[in-house]
Formats: sequence, structure tokens, C-alpha cells
Amino acid sequence: MPLRDQLKVLVVDDTATSRGLITDALDSFGIKSVRSANSAASALSDISSHPVHLVISDLNMPGMDGLQFLETLRKGSQTASVAFVLITGRASNEIIAEGRRLGMNNFVTKPFGAKDLLKAVEAVVGRL
Repeated sequence: MPLRDQLKVLVVDDTATSRGLITDALDSFGIKSVRSANSAASALSDISSHPVHLVISDLNMPGMDGLQFLETLRKGSQTASVAFVLITGRASNEIIAEGRRLGMNNFVTKPFGAKDLLKAVEAVVGRL
């Protein structure tokens, strides 16, 4: 069975348009098991009952931002090894360094196209 048929992905972004663009791109890659959440808090709740292989998360979200979300995932016994791709419009050296320190697997800078997302995802999970 191809990787794209097995991969379970959770997209986390507080903006519905962004969630839609990301999930549409994932669908175009053939990834069918994609869920989404509009906040890190709801994503944590979702992951606890429906484990995933990959999280694609926005950085700027109210309440808990993408880096705080990543840190929380890495502290959980069930979520510590979940692959994590951060999406940000502010890819400063400090943000990327902090993400890497916390265990971020890759990042994508906004604005991005489907090919940019595919490249970032494949660098983490392997060829789709």
C-alpha cells in the first residue's frame, strides 16, 4: 500500500481559508486521511482519540501558538514522535531555531504553493 494511502494528517490553523488550501493540496497529493482543527487546543483533544502521523500547523494562532503546540506534543508520551511541519509567514532565524530546538521536522514559509508543501512533507515522511 502506498505511503499516501496510510498517512494520517492533522492540519491546524485558526483560519478556515488556510485550512482549506492545505487540505486541498494534501488531497491533490493523494493523501485521503486528513482532518483539521481550528486551534491547538482542539487539535490536542483530537489527537488524543485519533492518533496521526503528521501535524501541519500554523505558527500564529490565538491561545496556543504553533511552537507552544509543538512543545506540548513533544512532552506527551503518545504524541512525542508525531512528525511536525510548521507554516509561518515569519520565518525568522529565531523562530526556525526555536522550532528545531523543540523538535520541528520541517517548515514552510507563507505564501507557498502546493509544490512547496509537497516538498516539505516528503522531506519528513518520504516520497508520496
